[in-house]
Amino acid sequence: MALTREEREQFLAEPHIAALAVDAGDGRAPLTVPIWYQYAPGGDVWIMTGLDSRKNRLISAAGRFSLMVDRLEPTIRYVSVEGPVLDTTPATVELLREISARYLPADKVEGYVDFSWKNHGEQVVVRMRPERWVSSDLGSV
Repeated sequence: MALTREEREQFLAEPHIAALAVDAGDGRAPLTVPIWYQYAPGGDVWIMTGLDSRKNRLISAAGRFSLMVDRLEPTIRYVSVEGPVLDTTPATVELLREISARYLPADKVEGYVDFSWKNHGEQVVVRMRPERWVSSDLGSV
């Protein structure tokens, strides 16, 4: 059964690991990779990735991408969202801390942020406006 707007937005706002998909060009299947993301109901989605990463190059070329999140318990539920890129800006340590705190235990955030900021190279934030949604709750198994 399809989710209501409120249900799908609330589900997307939960800290799931997303599968990011973006067109990989002629003769290639879409690039699909796991990624952290940030979203608040009614807002835009954002991800953080390396400036020189394949993801960033493909997203820049395509001008849009999709995210899909799911869970298996207590029911099988998923939300997929797709839309255009609004902008790409340099990442900040504050945004890295925000997205890290969404996924990591509180006592691990600062250590991860410090390591990532020093070792992962230049990062960018890519913002996407949700335009098309697909969602369902398939019930329990």
